[in-house]
Amino acid sequence: MAGALRIVVADDEPDMREFYQTMLTSLGHDVLASAEDGRQLVDLTLQLKPDLVITDICMPGLDGLSAVREITSQNPVAAIVISAYTDDEYIEQATQDCILAYLVKPIRAADLTPAIALARQRFREFQALQQQADSLRQTLEDRKIIERAKGIVMDRGRLSENDAFLRLRKLSNDRNEKLVDIARTIVTAEAAFESNAAAE
Repeated sequence: MAGALRIVVADDEPDMREFYQTMLTSLGHDVLASAEDGRQLVDLTLQLKPDLVITDICMPGLDGLSAVREITSQNPVAAIVISAYTDDEYIEQATQDCILAYLVKPIRAADLTPAIALARQRFREFQALQQQADSLRQTLEDRKIIERAKGIVMDRGRLSENDAFLRLRKLSNDRNEKLVDIARTIVTAEAAFESNAAAE
């Protein structure tokens, strides 16, 4: 895969941490830190914000899967998990937790290279889908606000739905502001009027 990645690794075995450091560096990547357990992995990842996390599953205290779950709940990151076992339960958990690649020890550079490429590509796809979902949510929220503002203009001006929308659009064009911003101002103003009326 083209481009160096900033990576945090985690394994409770010192020789594995040394292996990752040597192997990933030789592949052109930058190993930012090596964690000895899941808790340390969470702290280092949230602090350093790497492009990729590579972690063993079985570690003392917080296991690798739980660590990745905690990390991604706060800051989504591409993750590869490593295990000495092909346990169906681990694989199922990894799938549910959106782990992007799963490798079984012993691993070699020939295993790491495609796994890293796959994890990075899948993470990019995940980010693109997330952005689309966020955009859709924002569009729906904007539409709700515009509909509320339109209803207010209809009531205040005794206008039809179409005329109220045209009035909003004209305000938007005249003031060179987004339609949703005009709508938000109207909704806020109406709330203030209602609050004053209630106080009286």
